[in-house]
Amino acid sequence: MMYGYGAQWGVIGWVVMGLLMLLFWGGVIAVVAVMLFRRRPEGDAPRPRAHEDAERILNERFARGEIDEEEFTTRRAALRRPE
Repeated sequence: MMYGYGAQWGVIGWVVMGLLMLLFWGGVIAVVAVMLFRRRPEGDAPRPRAHEDAERILNERFARGEIDEEEFTTRRAALRRPE
């Protein structure tokens, strides 16, 4: 007895359909995971230490003229002072 189009596949059809659905959704999840967790080129380089970052900001402020040479020298010496 047939109940609609493709009824002759029976249990095999359901198994194949289920496997294809798992394959499809597994592929979608894999693509999303790769896009979310892939490494970016800047992520491979080690991050600068905090005092190097602070010294870079100090150099930029001096270059823009926000601070004078005396203040720049004093702050740079304070940053380079061993802890």
